[in-house]
Amino acid sequence: MSVESHALGVLLPSFRGPELPPAWARLLQDGLGGICLFGSNLTGSIGDARALTDAVRRARPDALVAVDEEGGDVTRLHARTGSPVLGAAQLGAVDDLALTAAAGRAVAADLVAAGVDLDLGPVADVNSNPDNPVIGTRSFGSDPIHVSRHVAAWTGALQAAGVAACVKHFPGHGSTAQDSHLTLPVIGASAAEIRARELPPFRAAVEAAVAAVMTSHIAVPALDPDLPATLSTAVLRVLRHELGYDGAIVSDALDMAGVSAGRGIPEAAVLALVAGADLLCVGPDKDPSLVREIQQAIVDAVRSGRLREERLADAVARTSRIRRPVPAEPVVGDVGTAMAEAARRALIVERQVPDLTGARVVTISTPANIAVGEVPWGIPPDVVVAPGAELPAGPVVVQVRDAHRHPDVSAMLATLPEGALVIEWGWPGPRTGWEDRQIARICTRGSSRPVVAAVEEIVRKAGWHR
Repeated sequence: MSVESHALGVLLPSFRGPELPPAWARLLQDGLGGICLFGSNLTGSIGDARALTDAVRRARPDALVAVDEEGGDVTRLHARTGSPVLGAAQLGAVDDLALTAAAGRAVAADLVAAGVDLDLGPVADVNSNPDNPVIGTRSFGSDPIHVSRHVAAWTGALQAAGVAACVKHFPGHGSTAQDSHLTLPVIGASAAEIRARELPPFRAAVEAAVAAVMTSHIAVPALDPDLPATLSTAVLRVLRHELGYDGAIVSDALDMAGVSAGRGIPEAAVLALVAGADLLCVGPDKDPSLVREIQQAIVDAVRSGRLREERLADAVARTSRIRRPVPAEPVVGDVGTAMAEAARRALIVERQVPDLTGARVVTISTPANIAVGEVPWGIPPDVVVAPGAELPAGPVVVQVRDAHRHPDVSAMLATLPEGALVIEWGWPGPRTGWEDRQIARICTRGSSRPVVAAVEEIVRKAGWHR
């Protein structure tokens, strides 16, 4: 293969819309490594998704197709209706490894039907910072050993059912207070703290023979004082040498500010390859011209000597080994009943739920992080208000996400009458600003169809109806 073909073979970008554009078919025919599907590519129909992946493979039979399908808050296939399986924080709270494995198998069943090879999940981050704006409910928990057990169970089940897994975001995004989509977060922990807290779930995934590991766009000064993890030879050497990982290293999306701000996507792509990354995720809704710019930057880097041709060929080889494994376990049975029962156990109910006869459901609208996207969450509301707005009079059920991170939302909750109910759909943080109020709260640890149904069951028993 030529350098030009290799330079395309390490790229995993995405286009706009639910159909494969002709220019993207030509990119695939020229050697593009694969396509990552995002919400704009999917209609909510598994059949439509399969038609799209079939079109990709008509253009290039060995193209890789990837998607973010974590369950819970992060779902692409079910973005219009909510995930049918519990999310990581909900599974971690129930702490039943058989249930976590069942969730992985259920996700695999959908992805196999949709023609997807690689799931960009599960999240192996330990959410040790309750103010984390981007991980939160996507994590199995705040204890590294607990998270490790569930990461291994979910990964093993997904791969046994026929889909390659990609754990993320190495070396660990859980202790940050910033979103790497928007800026470069910094982990100020020592190298010893990182090894003790962040690395165990990734080690567990490597021991479970995970197919791929995704890097994070975070600064880890204890390991590299200069470059973010995705661009750091020192950080990726920890994965290769300390954890003994020999599979494909996948970058998080290179259009994120944490890696490309100030240097541009093509330069970030070159630096990631030099550092040791193999497959470069580019992000959603891109023009084919950007893919060609990245390709040319990689070719130029090889010809100038910045990037060794052998390193590029090695990246292509590792990427080519990511394929859907032959299922070792058939996906049988309906997991819906198990998920519904577990959803009830995942809930935290604080104080007695009041009489909700005649109550209206009010959602305080706060933007989701980019990884989650603007998807339905919670009970369909009667009223949606902005943070800082006046809440309607009368009995209310108030839905929030991560209220403790939004002072204006906490201030609104401090004005609620005693007979109100708050439903926290984000990470179950403290009642900052309204800790002394005798108001009932239900914490769900994220939104998924089974948990929405479990919450509706509680409020109906309290008199709410629609």
